[in-house]
Amino acid sequence: MHKDTYGNYQDPSIESRYATPTYQRREQRSHNTHSVVVGYVAWLFGFMGCHRFYFGKPVTGTLWFFTLGLLGIGWIIDLFLIPSMDRQADRRYEPGNINYSLTWILLVFLGVFGIHRMYMGKWLTGILYLFTFGLFGIGYLYDLWTLNDQIDDLNYEDNHYRR
Repeated sequence: MHKDTYGNYQDPSIESRYATPTYQRREQRSHNTHSVVVGYVAWLFGFMGCHRFYFGKPVTGTLWFFTLGLLGIGWIIDLFLIPSMDRQADRRYEPGNINYSLTWILLVFLGVFGIHRMYMGKWLTGILYLFTFGLFGIGYLYDLWTLNDQIDDLNYEDNHYRR
């Protein structure tokens, strides 16, 4: 048992994690999990939605990819929205030993070789990616959509169960 930010005793079991509504867990977080600098570098390729995937917005990232950043207009608008996307990501995702920015860099440049999965401690799937080129690209696309949530879950487990 430990005290939460409000002084209430909490049991860090899996049941208590899901008993607390997601929006309350996310409101309690205010750590720097994502980098504005990495966000702006990804924005340079934003017409493909890179920065939106990085900040945990896979649906609009996919939309940006297929419409070339909403024909460039959404891409230009995002130049001014990146600081707020960074704040949203910082509130939404759990900080921990696995660095979001480093994992995203590994995914973008070495993702088909599974290096990002090995960094996260997922050795079996990392080696599988290595020999199948990211499960023939499908696993790579899956990771584009879910990487932030995978890191969030691993950091949460590490922070609350491995003490």
